[in-house]
Amino acid sequence: MSTFESFNLPKSLQKAVDELGLTTPTPIQERAFPVIMSGRDVMGIAQTGTGKTFAYLLPILKQWKFAATDTPRVVIIVPTRELVVQVAAEVEKLSQYMSVRTLGVYGGVNINTQKTAVYQGIDILVGTPGRIMDLALDNVVRFDNLQKLVIDEFDEILNLGFRFQVTSILTMLKGKRQNILFSATMTDDVDDMLEEYFDFPEEVSLAPSGTPLEKIDQLGYKVPNFLTKVNFIADLLQDEAFERVLLFVNNKKTADLLADKLEEMYPEQFGIIHSNKSQNYRLQTMASFRAGEIRGIVTTDVMARGLDISDITHVINVEFPEIPEQYIHRIGRTGRADKSGIAISLISPREEEIMIEAELLMEKEIEFLDLPETVVIAERLLEFEKDKKKKMKFLLKKPKLEGGASFHEKKDKNKKVNLGGPSKTKKKTGTSVNRNILKNRAAKKKKK
Repeated sequence: MSTFESFNLPKSLQKAVDELGLTTPTPIQERAFPVIMSGRDVMGIAQTGTGKTFAYLLPILKQWKFAATDTPRVVIIVPTRELVVQVAAEVEKLSQYMSVRTLGVYGGVNINTQKTAVYQGIDILVGTPGRIMDLALDNVVRFDNLQKLVIDEFDEILNLGFRFQVTSILTMLKGKRQNILFSATMTDDVDDMLEEYFDFPEEVSLAPSGTPLEKIDQLGYKVPNFLTKVNFIADLLQDEAFERVLLFVNNKKTADLLADKLEEMYPEQFGIIHSNKSQNYRLQTMASFRAGEIRGIVTTDVMARGLDISDITHVINVEFPEIPEQYIHRIGRTGRADKSGIAISLISPREEEIMIEAELLMEKEIEFLDLPETVVIAERLLEFEKDKKKKMKFLLKKPKLEGGASFHEKKDKNKKVNLGGPSKTKKKTGTSVNRNILKNRAAKKKKK
């Protein structure tokens, strides 16, 4: 088995690796290292949790040489603000004994503060597509000295609708550079982008699927509706084995609803993260979870990609994801770093079809268990669970009614149809007024 020493890293970089307690590279690190060192474009297929951040950082930092420039030589694009913070922190850990200036930029904070930081000079820029594009359009970030472009979680960046921002950034890059891309899955969108913008990248992958699922026990329960799911979760969480839990739902409204229910049953034990929460709140919640101050987090898919949280014991899919690939990203939060994990999915009847698609993608079936008899079965459906087909009739245009109790015959005078022509009411003209004056004068003469 190889060690990091076989990479022949510079002493300053090797010292940082040793202090992090790392001795053996992961398979993706071992396979990607020589390809990235060769200078060719690289397309890495690997799930989060396989060590891919260090897979591209180690060869980049091994080749690092001082240069008298204040514009970035490496740009790393990631999909979320949390991942910007995480990757920037990893760069700083590895480069602590090197002369490397690192900056993370993302939306939701004052852009002027970030502009000031850019003007002070940077070597490695980590950011979300939107904020990097904004800074580039303002001519604050320049790519004159760019040597390497890294796009991490490429499929998720495209899924989140950042294709325009990424293509805008790519059109601004004029000079020759090395492109390093990592993605958990190879989608048609990823393929199209590779063909259009990149120079025959060499593929590096762990396996055809790129998803090490063998360490994750995948369990499922058929649950009739959302309120019954809440009752089941309350029952599950009585078990102290559920000590570090991520609970996934599909939207912010459902996340708020579930978090409120959990707060009633388990006060101050669970946090919540979604895009409506402020950046500071999200970072504080993450810090509390990492420190073990809270037991779990309710979240949307904003956390399913990229975030490195160790020792997750359970992932609970309270709602099954609407995209099959997203299921793999969610459960990949557990079973990391040679540890086992448990993924539990609560499947309502309307979610069974998408679950089957996920099983086909994984080439593995979810093991279904019987719902415990202690779980209270709720009868009421929430609004989003109701059959949408029934609502369609209300959206149809109502026909005009022909008659009825609220209708009555018009009076005869109101039945007349206006065919046009002069009005009945004639305005007095100057001629008629003069005639009246003459008549009055004639009457006075007769009296005389």
